[in-house]
Amino acid sequence: MKATYSKYILNFKKPSGTSRGVILEKETWFILLDDKDKKGVGECGILRGLSIDDRPDYEEKLQWTCANIHLGKDKLWESLIEFPSIQFGVEMAFQSLASETPFLLFPSDFTNGSKSIPINGLVWMGNESFMKEQIQEKLADGFHCIKLKIGAIDFEKELQLLQFIRQHFTDEQVEIRVDANGAFNTSEALGKIIQLSEFKLHSIEQPISKNNTDSMADLCKITPIPIALDEELIGVFSMQDKEELLQKVKPQYIILKPSFIGGFRGTQEWIALANKYQIGWWITSALESNVGLNAIAQWTFLQDNTMPQGLGTGALYTNNFDCPLRVSEGQLWYKNAEKWNYNF
Repeated sequence: MKATYSKYILNFKKPSGTSRGVILEKETWFILLDDKDKKGVGECGILRGLSIDDRPDYEEKLQWTCANIHLGKDKLWESLIEFPSIQFGVEMAFQSLASETPFLLFPSDFTNGSKSIPINGLVWMGNESFMKEQIQEKLADGFHCIKLKIGAIDFEKELQLLQFIRQHFTDEQVEIRVDANGAFNTSEALGKIIQLSEFKLHSIEQPISKNNTDSMADLCKITPIPIALDEELIGVFSMQDKEELLQKVKPQYIILKPSFIGGFRGTQEWIALANKYQIGWWITSALESNVGLNAIAQWTFLQDNTMPQGLGTGALYTNNFDCPLRVSEGQLWYKNAEKWNYNF
């Protein structure tokens, strides 16, 4: 079996804002497997500046992985513990190679088109009019769960955007999640969360930056809005450390990005602990191309979680790969009649 890798730059249709700045493009890497007449592809979804494996030796580790592909999926996964995005790419590539077709990784009622996955509509940061425009688009498109990135513009304007939604839709009609990406100072976080709670939000992701576990634990005890950990999970590798984090912070939810936390195996470890401690969870993509999104969506369906998932990022790019994934009325569908345009 031969393994190679390649780099691909995804270009955003519109500049996409987070509390860490505006993103114009997204770097990704593909691992390609070739075994006689069978091929497999896996995506290593790295986000520069956020992924724990954003390191100078990243490409060198990809080279090493391809040179040692004979070790197999499990041994490679263990050897790549500090490179979760490559762990994910390896898992995906081997599953792709073993599948009937390279992109039908986990056959189910989702891939046969009979069932869908509920997803949230993502509203990026920007000026007030741009965010309001996105909100109106998502509501018109039939989304019943909207996720707003907050923390970049004036907080009062963000409150006004939430008020705009609630003037037209109750919390039973539209679920609102907000994601602060760690933007709040520890001293101001509770006050801001109390103000946000007036709008009957479902949850707030990562209100303060990671590695402030004492403050985060205190917030989770008294918060009027359920808190979801996201960035906090990045770089936590061992089961013992994962369990200790959840025991200490006691969040209401955790958000699982396979590219950030060790692929399907790493995600399954977090799910097992969340279930043990009665912590809610959902899965989200990390701005992968449709290749990675396809694998995550197929695997997510098998986890039987009825909450809206964060899998609606397939239409963000000008140069994504055509695929069978389609969003309609806040649901992600797999349309078998649609074809892939990814060329090996």
